[in-house]
Amino acid sequence: MDVLGKARRLESTIAAKLDEAAKSLVRSRAREPLEIVAAILEAVERRIEPTGRGARVFPFNRIELSVVAPSREARGRLEAVFAGDRPLRTRILEKVQSAGCAPPDVVVEIQYVDRAEPHWSAPEFDLQFARVAEPAVDGAEVEPQPGQIDIRVLRGDMERWAYSLSAPRIDIGRGAEVRDHRNRLIRTNHVVFTEGGGDVNQTVSRKHAHIAYEPLTGHFRLHDDGSEHGTEIVRGGRTIAVLRGTRGVRLQSDDDVVLGEARVRIRFPNA
Repeated sequence: MDVLGKARRLESTIAAKLDEAAKSLVRSRAREPLEIVAAILEAVERRIEPTGRGARVFPFNRIELSVVAPSREARGRLEAVFAGDRPLRTRILEKVQSAGCAPPDVVVEIQYVDRAEPHWSAPEFDLQFARVAEPAVDGAEVEPQPGQIDIRVLRGDMERWAYSLSAPRIDIGRGAEVRDHRNRLIRTNHVVFTEGGGDVNQTVSRKHAHIAYEPLTGHFRLHDDGSEHGTEIVRGGRTIAVLRGTRGVRLQSDDDVVLGEARVRIRFPNA
């Protein structure tokens, strides 16, 4: 009876199972936000294409990032890194340029989800790349005057329950006027959440966000102005983060805009 051989085979089987268990444990460890950013940048770099004679190009102008945030704490940690001193879009542009590509005019949209989908290649996030053709616009099609935009409060206290505005820039924040430490006026908000309007209003920064009109496309885009509690768009059951330092996110009729814990609804009556 080959007792020694059986013992060695058993030892080998046990070692293999322990090794697989150790690898599984490493895979299951949740990565830190900066580790997730590094993995995103690696995925972006893999999408760079050679064009011949040593030249390279990043062929996409739109990136949709879905990232797992199972709790408010997890989401807050991710948002702090994605919108920090070097926002995610800036890091992506730096990565592309460092690879020898011309800097693309890329839009990065982020949505947070409770759990990963089975088809994701990474357990924490999924990236979708696209190249969206900008509409050809000649001088006759330019819309220099912005159309009407209606903004109605859903959560929080505003000076008016609804606004109907037509302006190239619409500032949103807490308080009608924003002044510096020397009491100099630095900003006038058009959509005003009242001071002392309760806990919800306190999550709206004085310089929270703004809506900008694009004459060439006739679209409005939402931008975050460095708010403390963040800006998001809720559209069709999914949440799109609006990060500081990006091109902003194009607004659509019936979008809900979340400012901290406050919420408004956007409508374009003439669309």
